[in-house]
Amino acid sequence: MPIRSLGHGNSGRRFAAADGCGDEDRAYRGRMPGVLVLCSTPIGNLGDISDRLREALKQADVIYAEDTRRTATLLNAIGAKTPARSYFTGNEGARADELRTRLSDGETVALVTDAGTPAVSDPGVSAVRVAVAVGATVTVIPGPSAVTAALAVSGFNADRFVFEGFLPRRGAERELRLSAMGREDRTVVWFTTAPRIGADFEDLGRFAAPDRPVVVAREMTKLHEEVWRGGLSDAAGVWNAAARGEFTVVMDGALPQSATFEDALGEVRTLVDAGVSVKDATRQVADLMGVRRRDLYEAVTAGPAGQPPS
Repeated sequence: MPIRSLGHGNSGRRFAAADGCGDEDRAYRGRMPGVLVLCSTPIGNLGDISDRLREALKQADVIYAEDTRRTATLLNAIGAKTPARSYFTGNEGARADELRTRLSDGETVALVTDAGTPAVSDPGVSAVRVAVAVGATVTVIPGPSAVTAALAVSGFNADRFVFEGFLPRRGAERELRLSAMGREDRTVVWFTTAPRIGADFEDLGRFAAPDRPVVVAREMTKLHEEVWRGGLSDAAGVWNAAARGEFTVVMDGALPQSATFEDALGEVRTLVDAGVSVKDATRQVADLMGVRRRDLYEAVTAGPAGQPPS
């Protein structure tokens, strides 16, 4: 059994039922740190529940969940009676202290999010850090992944890719990320939602070629799964806030291009006009396009007629 094999063991409930030594087991566990089990859950289809996930959720002393209501559906499906506590972005600080106590007392704690793997564009990083700090064992139950599932169906090169999670909603950070994605020669994957997908494509169109191949994977593994393929400009016209569901987007890598200084200068000015600082814009564009940062900075601060120093 996976949890037993870690050497930290069994939940007190199972130990007591098997051996009649509940008090002795609790005292033993209190002398050594516990186990944090990162549990990857189905991204939509409960038929993807693995035997290891079922066992881990049943054996744990407690489950920390991003949304206890959604996790209740999962627990009911496998017949698990393990108590669940919420652990989401808004209460991670308070729950981390509670988690620290539980792991210090030797408990086995399972961590789940709404779908996929905790800590990957989801809450969970703070829990791992707490577990490491108290010397607890950190292990993982691998499972379905929206990122790799979308990559697999895209047909794009998956030997090298970048994952952007959810893009910033607005501001300079969004512009910088979009600019980098526009020139990225590796396959790019990101998550988005119905209210944001149209804006993602439209804004990205300022930095990427209109015919850049894109795959939109909607409601993967669910009843209404859809895989749409087309160019970036077509995607901006098809997908908007009226769309429904959860989306993973895959964009093919940009073709290598020889950039001129004028190209780089134009991209810096686009970023600056969108609210990015000159310093941040010149740093990113210089790195992406192989232009000297100082030349770019001097040219953009010299005004529209600025040219690289001779």
